[in-house]
Amino acid sequence: MTDSPRGSPVVHGFPHLDTVRSAITALYRRLSYDGVHRFAPSLAPADAAFADADDLHLGAQRVARAMVQHLRLPDARMIVAFRAMEHAGSVELAAGPEYFIELNDRFRTHRRDIGAALSHEVMHVLLHRLGLEFPGTRDNEILTDTAAAYLGAGWLLLDAFREDATSSQKLGYLTPEEFGYVLAKRALAFDEDPSPWFTSPQAYTAYTKGRAQALRESTQPPLTAAGWAGRRRYAKDRRYAQDHPGAGTGPGPEVPYSFESGGDGLRVAFACPTCHQRNRVPVRGRVRARCALCRTVLDCTT
Repeated sequence: MTDSPRGSPVVHGFPHLDTVRSAITALYRRLSYDGVHRFAPSLAPADAAFADADDLHLGAQRVARAMVQHLRLPDARMIVAFRAMEHAGSVELAAGPEYFIELNDRFRTHRRDIGAALSHEVMHVLLHRLGLEFPGTRDNEILTDTAAAYLGAGWLLLDAFREDATSSQKLGYLTPEEFGYVLAKRALAFDEDPSPWFTSPQAYTAYTKGRAQALRESTQPPLTAAGWAGRRRYAKDRRYAQDHPGAGTGPGPEVPYSFESGGDGLRVAFACPTCHQRNRVPVRGRVRARCALCRTVLDCTT
């Protein structure tokens, strides 16, 4: 796991959003709707709490055990050690039943963030057991961050983000706003509000920005909740598609939908706002569909 220690500049915004969306889709495809919802509710803050007075190794083992239980890895025993290293942590992904996790020595004195580091490393174990990975180190680490946040343990990674005028700290590959985006996606799907758990004011701000991005995706055409400007643009693109079969949406900037002509008439394809699976519905006015992957009911005006 990457570690942006104090003093290093923190990247902001949504540079990895396409990979994050692909990771959410991959989780639903691998686990199914029922499998994903086995991870409700999120890991409780008390289960990851780490006081300065706690014994370092016993405390780390306790938090690791809480991660194992939350992520439903009953056969996995985590052995946690600390050493000087470049990154925040690493894990040996052998066949088990024991897994050896190493954390950066600086966590000896920054114990409040041990849970955050462990959430990423233990998620590597779960993904390894599921046989779920993305090609390339960068994308695979983004998958791990996304899975940790979406399955209820990775809110700790966002809470480890702290930034002021003279210093900054961040764990993981995702930007703070991207962590906020994934947590907001989970909040919408699980009807859960993580904001009271944040101890870092900067984490809360990043969450609100990520939530705004997530909400925008729930109000894009052809969804009925789309705003006036989106509906107007959609009507224009629909007319173009009807007048030019097979030509797509027509000229202009990228839009979150596309039109397809077929034997049964014009259809509009768009991503589910929950799991980002591509859905296709007929263009015939008010349509109600259900995403086959995550079961989200999609109210559309096509």
